[in-house]
Amino acid sequence: MPTLLHHPLDPSSRLIRLMCAEYGVPLDMEEIKPWLRTPELLELNPAATLPIFMGEDDIAVIGILANIHTIEDLYTPAVVAGLIPADPGPRAEMWRLIEWVIFKLNDEVTRYVLEEKIVKRDQRGATPDPAVLRVAKANLNEHMLYFNWLFATRSWLAGDAMTLADFALAAHLSTLDYLGDIDWGKAGETRDWYSRIKSRPAFRTLLNDRVVAMPPQRGYADLDF
Repeated sequence: MPTLLHHPLDPSSRLIRLMCAEYGVPLDMEEIKPWLRTPELLELNPAATLPIFMGEDDIAVIGILANIHTIEDLYTPAVVAGLIPADPGPRAEMWRLIEWVIFKLNDEVTRYVLEEKIVKRDQRGATPDPAVLRVAKANLNEHMLYFNWLFATRSWLAGDAMTLADFALAAHLSTLDYLGDIDWGKAGETRDWYSRIKSRPAFRTLLNDRVVAMPPQRGYADLDF
């Protein structure tokens, strides 16, 4: 069975978990805290980033893009459409929005929230900086306006069919939702989309995630939220 080194609230790890669940790939999950930079992690990945996928050959696949391509190459079902469109136009739009999510949304919102609320828990005397969280919240509001505009014009993030871009966005928003950073009452069209993707069987393992001494916000695991 393949092994995934992950952290429950790491959105890149969540994306790979969603892909594997959608494709029916069982995973042996090994939870780590990459910010502790343990020798075991650094030996595998000097950058100390997640996810790290270990296949049957025990070769470490490191980083979100390498993981995406590995899962897609090895496990895309032959009898159904995968998460990456075959046509060049929709495929290009999917990659554009994946880049938006895993780089722009992450750099402007998710990584700051995780650093303040999760990473600092392991730093003696450190507490979340309200100023940083305010900036992250303001940035998130701008991103949500853009996502609302997209979902007002299409059924899924990248077009008329669900793609990997939807899983990428769901991975980030589910992390922020766990930490209570999304006001779904003001999320508009994005809430409707999230309700649909949250109801997929692939999402169930994410909804069962729990961080020690930090339960999710109320409604995190509810399909009717």
